[in-house]
Amino acid sequence: MVDLAPVICVDGPSGSGKGTLAQAIASRLGWHILDSGSLYRIVGLQAHLLGISVDDDDALEQVVKSFEIRFATERSPILFVNGSDVTEAIRGEEATRFASLVAKREKVRAALLVRQKEFRKLPGLVADGRDMGTVVFPDAKLKIYLDASPEERARRRYVELKDKGPNVSLPDLFQSLKERDVRDKTRSFSPLKVAPDAYVLDSTGLSIDEVLEKALVAAQGKGLLITN
Repeated sequence: MVDLAPVICVDGPSGSGKGTLAQAIASRLGWHILDSGSLYRIVGLQAHLLGISVDDDDALEQVVKSFEIRFATERSPILFVNGSDVTEAIRGEEATRFASLVAKREKVRAALLVRQKEFRKLPGLVADGRDMGTVVFPDAKLKIYLDASPEERARRRYVELKDKGPNVSLPDLFQSLKERDVRDKTRSFSPLKVAPDAYVLDSTGLSIDEVLEKALVAAQGKGLLITN
């Protein structure tokens, strides 16, 4: 039997800092990375651009199967779809909104489940999302549930977006985030929840270095190799 590559999962709600932490861990360990949220953003944005209804499961399933994906980890995360850099394109509010809508579709999640598992390669994988530890990689060596207060998460999103457009509103972002939390936690298929064996890490008021240090200590406790 071939040994599977070890996996560290980083799950949590929108704005908790999952992507930043996952990238930091992957860089420290020299592992591959999977930003699962990007996959949903790709599907959502493609559906929007092609005029596909978010209720058209068959068409959305074909979108999932139609693109080639590559994450570059040499520096800040870069995502290539069919050879084109879409890192910025999928970070706008439209992509975010459509991603949340298509993520509720069972056929989309089932099709993406297959694609996400393809990222599991040696020497290891750091995967971030909302169901990485509960559904996609239930046998992960370490499952981190990264959380933060709604106010802190909205503030982070505001800082991220305020220089990209003049119409960014902190109250609107806060309301949008709360609505997304409800959708993510109450959907019938793969809802956001804490895995029973997850290490819950609240990042409110902590720097990324402080969060990373706590995550690495947890990784050491699981017998994972930490390089300096």
